[in-house]
Amino acid sequence: MEAGRLLRTPIPWRPKLAPSPPTFPRFVRASSKSQGRYRGPKPRRDWLADWVSNNDDTVRSLPIYVGGVSLLSVLFNRTISGIAPVADASSSQSRADLLTLGLAVTNILAGLVWLSIRPKSISVVNPQGVESRRIYPNIAASLVSELLWVWESLSVVTCCRSLVILYDSICILQIGMAAESSAGDGEAMAVDATKLMQGSLYQGVMKSGAQSYLANLSLYPGKSELPFLPSNTQAVILQPIGDKGIIIIGGDTIRGFTASDQAWITLIGEKVDASLSKYVNNLPVAVQDRV
Repeated sequence: MEAGRLLRTPIPWRPKLAPSPPTFPRFVRASSKSQGRYRGPKPRRDWLADWVSNNDDTVRSLPIYVGGVSLLSVLFNRTISGIAPVADASSSQSRADLLTLGLAVTNILAGLVWLSIRPKSISVVNPQGVESRRIYPNIAASLVSELLWVWESLSVVTCCRSLVILYDSICILQIGMAAESSAGDGEAMAVDATKLMQGSLYQGVMKSGAQSYLANLSLYPGKSELPFLPSNTQAVILQPIGDKGIIIIGGDTIRGFTASDQAWITLIGEKVDASLSKYVNNLPVAVQDRV
């Protein structure tokens, strides 16, 4: 009986459903309105600093105005209060007036100092000289292309206007603006490698093995050791190339080379050293040719 009852019990049938297609995330294209709306934190603006920078002359003259008004106020107060014009040490009012007069005069003098001391404006200058484009002959075309790439990169990204590469007592490259030769023929002054290597600038860079940045060339007496650069060159970077050479970069702006520029030039010096060491070791002595 139990067996017959089990056989009569209906077995539920569950058909297999076809697998549903996979659902992929839908991407909604943002409208132009939502793209132009910034919901993050907004940068804070210092209104006081902006006002001071836009009204520099007024701010520098402000202590003079304050001191002058204070001085006139003291004199006016003594006039209308009936106090004797002669200062009396026993009078507290006289002592206060003397202290106020001292502070007023101090303010006036501070304003005069602020007006007399102004930061010198730094501007880009046009190098005074002639265009130079000389390269040492008998070197591989790939090396020439690399050196020209160095020049184009520095002249576009930084304030570089003159570039000289000296390696193994040979002037490999002189490109950019240069001083005119003493002959007055419109040609650029050639780099005297021997004389340059005997100077204090070259010896100091080779001894330290680190980059030297002359941010304001006019303040350095070693400027006379770089006669091939334009006379109004503003800044110079001396980058050693290993222990055999140096890269001389002349700029047209005082303190125009940033910290990132200096770091990048250091890496360029290492790359140029690796490239020049492959080609220049066995080169014969020759005269520079124009590119």
